Amino acid sequence: MASSIEITAATVQRGDVIQLGGHAWRVGDLFQLPQGAKQLVFESGELPTMHARPRLVAVRMQGRR
Repeated sequence: MASSIEITAATVQRGDVIQLGGHAWRVGDLFQLPQGAKQLVFESGELPTMHARPRLVAVRMQGRR
């Protein structure tokens, strides 16, 4: 099941799908940067930086428990 959630650099996870510029981008990997920022690696190869304060909406798949 998928749900829309609000994310920050502290809560973003691999597999999250973020809507930016009219495109959906899936987070394939991420790396911690100074001052709470994260370097995201989208599955398509783009490398955006998510700074500590901005909040974005993402779709996250929720596994069965």
